[in-house]
Amino acid sequence: MSHTPHELADDFPEHVEKMHELRGSDAHFAKLYDSYHEANRAVHRAETDVEPTSDEHLTDLRKERMRLKDEIYAYLTTSQTQA
Repeated sequence: MSHTPHELADDFPEHVEKMHELRGSDAHFAKLYDSYHEANRAVHRAETDVEPTSDEHLTDLRKERMRLKDEIYAYLTTSQTQA
């Protein structure tokens, strides 16, 4: 299992510019983006035992990260069709 953080720019390289624009112009997107990175850092710290946690809590953190990533992707693809 890889313990490399899941950065949005790596996962959605085709949306990097759009993410940058939305972070500066859309408060809701900026909050989603920041929440994702906070969850991503928490998962990474748990996976690397910087902040050890239970397997159940790590699973919950991963689910939250995935939920946020799905919401961000939906936001990006919806925004593109509306732009």
